[in-house]
Amino acid sequence: MTAVPDWLPPLVLFQDYHGNWERYVEVLYRYFRRDFIDDSPSFRGTRLALKRHPMEHGKEATFWHLISEGKVEDERVPDLRRSERIRWPRPIIEHADDPVIKVWEDKRKREKRICIWFENVEYLVVLAVRKGYILLWTAYPVTRLHRKRKLQKEYEAYIKANAAPV
Repeated sequence: MTAVPDWLPPLVLFQDYHGNWERYVEVLYRYFRRDFIDDSPSFRGTRLALKRHPMEHGKEATFWHLISEGKVEDERVPDLRRSERIRWPRPIIEHADDPVIKVWEDKRKREKRICIWFENVEYLVVLAVRKGYILLWTAYPVTRLHRKRKLQKEYEAYIKANAAPV
């Protein structure tokens, strides 16, 4: 990993909460709540919303997607690497036009998604496009080489398809 820009907050480490998962989750949720509920951001002028349901333990589905992983909703498991980056999605969304960040649209499961990849810190934010608003769908570290290659190919294909004719 390269140097982290000043606008990217530090990690929120589990070890700082002495192995107390419940306390850690509450701290993570406070950051999430501050960044996405109390003061909802926008992406390039479009309102950003959250997937609220299913609510679990009084917390929105999007929150759980930011701190856990797994394909089956009811079987997601906590992911410390996702969790410790809970403060990253909002500033990455807000700095999407920074030249170090790659942004592109893609179809995933027949839905239009916006991928915001901060490759230098190995982190991807995924937004789902809806009519009149955008959902914060998920965000996670991208460390596996095959996944990085796939994202790079998606980005290059998008850039090529949307390049202005010469």
